[in-house]
Amino acid sequence: MPAATRTPPRFLTLILLAGLSVGALNMFLPSLANIAQEFQADYGLVNLSIAGYAAVTALLQLVMGPLSDRFGRRPVMLSALVLFVLASLGCMVATDIWTFLVLRMVQGVIVAGYIVSMAVIRDTVAAQKAASLIGYLAMAWAIAPMLGPMLGGALDELFGWRASLVAFFTFGLAVLALCWFDLGETNRSTSATLNRQFRAYPELLGSRRFWGYALCMAFSTGAFYAFLGGAPLVASAVFAMSPGTLGFCLGTITAGFVLGSFLAGRFSARHSLTTMMITGRLVACTGLLLGLACVLAGIVEATLFFGACVFVGVGNGITMPSSMVGAMSVRASLTGTAAGLAGALTVAGGAVISAITGAILTPANAPQALLATMLASSALALAAALYVRWLDRNDPPAAPTTRDT
Repeated sequence: MPAATRTPPRFLTLILLAGLSVGALNMFLPSLANIAQEFQADYGLVNLSIAGYAAVTALLQLVMGPLSDRFGRRPVMLSALVLFVLASLGCMVATDIWTFLVLRMVQGVIVAGYIVSMAVIRDTVAAQKAASLIGYLAMAWAIAPMLGPMLGGALDELFGWRASLVAFFTFGLAVLALCWFDLGETNRSTSATLNRQFRAYPELLGSRRFWGYALCMAFSTGAFYAFLGGAPLVASAVFAMSPGTLGFCLGTITAGFVLGSFLAGRFSARHSLTTMMITGRLVACTGLLLGLACVLAGIVEATLFFGACVFVGVGNGITMPSSMVGAMSVRASLTGTAAGLAGALTVAGGAVISAITGAILTPANAPQALLATMLASSALALAAALYVRWLDRNDPPAAPTTRDT
């Protein structure tokens, strides 16, 4: 094994892993119609390559974390990359929709890049420094989904929809080669059995501190999911926006997340996890409260409405890195397991809030109902952050291990 693989990877390696893990979701979103036409399949069936893929990755997070705690970060990530490359090749040459969809689901193993990147950071640096690095890493998570559909659309126009899969195959192979030489093993305390790791889920779920961190993440993400589900209705029913203008406005909250992630990277090393979490929640709640007040006062302007929602992106960018680090720090031997479980709970919580938003919004109440739902979700995230602060003061965590010092 190369000597470099015994040392922590370069941060650039983790950025590329994170970018690939999230960018693989929606890169060929602009090609769905062309895929349906070539395979002569119903569009709803082809859409499973996005929706089904997202569901599979949510479930795989529950598996990848324990696997990396049991066998190590390096073997799990290399295996996931090999499967991703082979699945991309299979999708590229698929001749029917069912083969394509099955192999597309296999591509979901690349979610390991998200889990492993965070676990590696937490393995190697103290909690506050980890939150800082994850803040910078989160910028890649936000930018990759923004650029992915643009690149996929351009490739489709120039070379056809399979070109996106060629890009997946090529980039995956390049990242695999990079990880082979640079991704050193950082898990120095692998568990004795895989069963031991899966049995750890009740241990984590029984931790009040873990629930505080996880609920803060879930409700923070819930506000974002609510926005994605409700903003198109507001844009069409209230502001009569064109699709192009709506696309720009939807991107503003992601731009806010990039800014918030940068601020997390800049300041997390200087402040406690709960300070950053609470600060992010206050930013989100303040913006939404001001926006809701304007709407209730009869000031319904697109700039004010979407401007208020940008605060959610900024607040989430500040909050999420510290929340994830906190969840991974509850049990030093369960870093990967905690990352996977917290990630899955976050996705599930976001989906629930999104469903609630869809149920209560109507063209008549859309602006105020959406802002109120986002505010309620953000306020619940703030309550979870304050609960963790209360636990820190009244039930301090155990003395840090060498990983925390």
